[in-house]
Amino acid sequence: MKEKSKILINFGDKVREVRTKKGLSQEQLAHIADVHRTYIGMIERAEKNITLINIEKIANALGVNINELIK
Repeated sequence: MKEKSKILINFGDKVREVRTKKGLSQEQLAHIADVHRTYIGMIERAEKNITLINIEKIANALGVNINELIK
């Protein structure tokens, strides 16, 4: 199995942290961000190399600046 990239792990962890603080389920976040519900889980588990467009969609759906998700 391919080793997961540290940036993908950190990004996924931050998305999960912000999502849960806002009381959103993965499905709710996916709906707001207009992405498939399984995609959010894959991001949070660092299984997807997310595009810049989808990073922006998720940041907007969470109401945060992109920088907050990639620190």
